[in-house]
Amino acid sequence: MSTKKQNNDEEVDLGSLFTVIGKGFKNFFNFIGNIFKGVFHRLILILLFLKLHFLKFSVAVLIGGIVGFFLESNKETKFSSNLIVKPNFESTQLLYENINYYNDLVKQQNTKHLASIFKIDTSKAAALRKFEITPLMNSNDIINAYDNFILEVDSLTVKSYDFDNFESSFTDFDYLVHNIEVQATVIDIFSELENTIINSIEKNQYFNRIKKLTKENLLTKDSILRVTFTEVDSLRKVYMKVMLEGAKNISSNTNIDISGTNENTIRKDSKENELFEIDRKIIYDLSQTFEDIAYKSNVINIISNFQSIGSEIKGITNNYIFLLSSMSVLLMLLYVSLIEFNKYLMNYNM
Repeated sequence: MSTKKQNNDEEVDLGSLFTVIGKGFKNFFNFIGNIFKGVFHRLILILLFLKLHFLKFSVAVLIGGIVGFFLESNKETKFSSNLIVKPNFESTQLLYENINYYNDLVKQQNTKHLASIFKIDTSKAAALRKFEITPLMNSNDIINAYDNFILEVDSLTVKSYDFDNFESSFTDFDYLVHNIEVQATVIDIFSELENTIINSIEKNQYFNRIKKLTKENLLTKDSILRVTFTEVDSLRKVYMKVMLEGAKNISSNTNIDISGTNENTIRKDSKENELFEIDRKIIYDLSQTFEDIAYKSNVINIISNFQSIGSEIKGITNNYIFLLSSMSVLLMLLYVSLIEFNKYLMNYNM
């Protein structure tokens, strides 16, 4: 009797459990269904709104398109070209100042001064429309700069100045590579501007002095490393010769001390490895020095020159038809929304 009662209780418990699970699934699917219903309802409301005001939006697009077409047909054709550079010796800020200065002259329409700076005709100077410089942002620049920062400062400073703080203080000037864009209404003016832009930094006395001193130091370092490499290489050859002579003497000796021989061999191998590591380190330093000499021979390294023929500036974001049509639709949407909102407020008060 007690067993049957226990079985009935278990069946009741299982039934209650399945009921709870079933209600849980039902509520979950109802929740998902309500979401889809809500999205579908909002979509229908939007479609009804567009249907109700379709004529107004069409007129707005038509007016914006006509005005945009008129402006687009009278717009001057502009061309652009890019100069990609990699400055040295912290000359980036001066380069930015120079480019912004040229751009200010363009805004002021000071064609005579521009013609004098770039040594071009005033007609070509008048064709210049924009100078702009921006960094080519690379997260590796920030990481490498932070690694160098860690190596240069003490551990206490590193703890109080983490990577997030360093990243937030990283400016446009701190990136390694920068893009200079020039826009003009003449297609073939860009190559005439390059030398002036580069020489404005290259011929700066301060940076020229730093470049000269840096090159002298690197050449001295290169000479010292080459002499050291020759000496270490000679020492290694002499050491190898001594080891070979020692090996011959050991092989000719009949009374061999095995333990002593093993210890000597280990010591010799250790010394040979040390010389090999020194050799390898010098070779690495020589390659790095050679790269530094090549990289720091100029204040400004040119990665990509101005194209001799510029490319025409196009794109939908520069098209007046698209811009004014979109603006007209947005303004009409704002106007209609305000009217509908006003109707809603009036009905709400009633």
